[in-house]
Amino acid sequence: MSGGIAAARLQEERKAWRKDHPFGYVARPEAAADGSTDIFTWKCLLPGKEGTLWEGGLFPLTLAFTSEYPSKPPRVKFPPGFYHPNVFPQGDVCLSILNPEKGWRPSITVKQILVGVQELLDQPNVDDPANECYHAYKRDRKLYDRLLQEQTRRYAAAKQM
Repeated sequence: MSGGIAAARLQEERKAWRKDHPFGYVARPEAAADGSTDIFTWKCLLPGKEGTLWEGGLFPLTLAFTSEYPSKPPRVKFPPGFYHPNVFPQGDVCLSILNPEKGWRPSITVKQILVGVQELLDQPNVDDPANECYHAYKRDRKLYDRLLQEQTRRYAAAKQM
């Protein structure tokens, strides 16, 4: 029955998202091969925040929910190799609100997750790095900024539309 609770909550999240979501964000359940909706897998696009090196990018993100949602957080992933100090090489996002032992609460919504991840993009937590690019962030900001700008160009919003 817990799968039913998770699916019902995700249907409510979807309805709430359709009514009110931040400008430029996209989040929707994935379409299965047979045309049905997979309510447990959401494909999202996060806009880069204005006034940051992320501006102009539209970054793909996947939210994978389990039947234990909302008791347990979704797995949140960028594409493998995404350049950010708090993104593991395989794409998983390292953020306290996504960690059941740290900041996760069942009341956290999809909207809050996505806004939190967008905030993390420009404000990485270098005390909790997920890969080696935090060295560049801390020691060679010119290199970090250049690589980040290259990534942002690869994910330019115009290419995603």
